[in-house]
Amino acid sequence: MKQISLRMGLLALLACGLFAAGVSQAVAQDAAATFKAKCAMCHGADGKGGKMGTRDFASAEVKAETDAQLAEIITKGKGKMPAYDGKLKDTEIKDLVTYIRSLAK
Repeated sequence: MKQISLRMGLLALLACGLFAAGVSQAVAQDAAATFKAKCAMCHGADGKGGKMGTRDFASAEVKAETDAQLAEIITKGKGKMPAYDGKLKDTEIKDLVTYIRSLAK
């Protein structure tokens, strides 16, 4: 009986892990699509910047900013960059920050 319970527990844990992996891939794809639609035209598809004075996401300056600072820039805008408050959900902004960090690697 103990072995059955242990096996069921391990199976449930494995199923949760597989579900979480699938969800995180979907979130990454959504963030990539949002970046492509709203950010890439100025920041470049690879986040290297250049157009209209945008910064390279791999720069030391951007890497030094906290996730909260990046989220605030996305939310409130900066310079010529428009604010996305009310246009993107908080979760979408958080996912964009994660995606931006991935471009910096």
